[in-house]
Amino acid sequence: MLKAFRAFLLCACVGGMLPVGLAHGEDGENLPPYKMLRSLQHIQDSIVLGDHKAAEMQRFMLGAIDKRLREADVKVFDDPRNVDAALIYAMSGGNPATLSYLVSRDISGNFDTRITDALVHYLGGKGGLVVEQLSKAIPEYRNARIGPYLYLILGNATAQQDPKTSLKYYDWARLVAPGTNIEEAALRRSLVIATRQKVIDKGFSYSLSYARRFLTSPYASQFADVFVELAVDNYNDETESKLQEILSFMDAPRQREVYLRIARRAAIGGMAGLTRLSTERAEALSLGEADAQPKALASLYSGLVDVPSDGILKAVENISAIPDAELSPRDRALRDAARAVADEVLRRPTAESLTQATAPKLEPEIAEKEDDPSTGSGESPFAAQTPVEAEQPSKTAPDEQVAASEPDDPGFDSFVSAGRSKLDEIDSLLKGVTQ
Repeated sequence: MLKAFRAFLLCACVGGMLPVGLAHGEDGENLPPYKMLRSLQHIQDSIVLGDHKAAEMQRFMLGAIDKRLREADVKVFDDPRNVDAALIYAMSGGNPATLSYLVSRDISGNFDTRITDALVHYLGGKGGLVVEQLSKAIPEYRNARIGPYLYLILGNATAQQDPKTSLKYYDWARLVAPGTNIEEAALRRSLVIATRQKVIDKGFSYSLSYARRFLTSPYASQFADVFVELAVDNYNDETESKLQEILSFMDAPRQREVYLRIARRAAIGGMAGLTRLSTERAEALSLGEADAQPKALASLYSGLVDVPSDGILKAVENISAIPDAELSPRDRALRDAARAVADEVLRRPTAESLTQATAPKLEPEIAEKEDDPSTGSGESPFAAQTPVEAEQPSKTAPDEQVAASEPDDPGFDSFVSAGRSKLDEIDSLLKGVTQ
């Protein structure tokens, strides 16, 4: 144990994150849990503010706090600060079994059973069972140290059944914990709800707040996915100005990545004007760069919207010339689908096609799921680091449990269907001419 703390002390000195107490010469093994918890909070806040190297330190601190809590005398928890530390530890990616262990040894009533029971259920995957109990108890903890965490948990637990109330819980969590990992998670979840519920103004407001504070977070790629969905599904002259305001807080690589994601989604949705505008802006942001991949993607997405148009020959030529190496598996499947549709459009009619419109059934298999975001260059500046291991569902902080998951390829079938519709129209015209 002494060797571990010496190693931790050295790493902390180098990283500028010396734990409270150790900096004043206190024995690490007897350090009060609440002082160790402060260091964990600082580390987690540093991660969402861009210090991805602190992830290893976070894992170490979680283990050190777990050991300290389990070895602590029960009298340690006569101090309410240590009780709060145990609760926050459990809500910040700690071991849920440790909280149950501490509660089982609590003979002095230091732990509020309403809170601990709710947390045990929530951390055990039974979030729906905690809403009523926790919502009744939370007014007492509104201004307490554990308040922001409890509001975040309530927001997560009510997000599916009562999105409007969930947004209120997230708003309060952000209000009392600005600049922290609590605010980052609450903003990201709020954006998801606002986008799904079509609360457009709030969605752009949440996006602006996130862009101003947390673009370097390891979870920013999740934000980018939802923000692109919000921007494309609600694009008009008014939202264009909001889009530009939000993008102004991003550097050129991030702006280019957003434009490529917008172009892809817009191309699949048949929004030719937005696709061309986004690809032009992405290409402009790629000028002078040696990386050919963003330019290849811009060419692909702009070519997709030209397939069902008068420029089909040029579009097919352009997208066919894109090297496979420059495209992700999903973008290669999208290109192949567009090329198949174009081939059917250009194929000379036969006697059979003049009597009955037929089109081959295209069912591409995308066997490989990309590690990097597939709606963009594949080298996203939004997700340069792997999310912190402690944030995984079974051992994860409640403030990071709900991750936006992307379906395999939501627009692929709609793109193929649009192509089939075009073929039906052409065959109908040909049939009319021959009659």
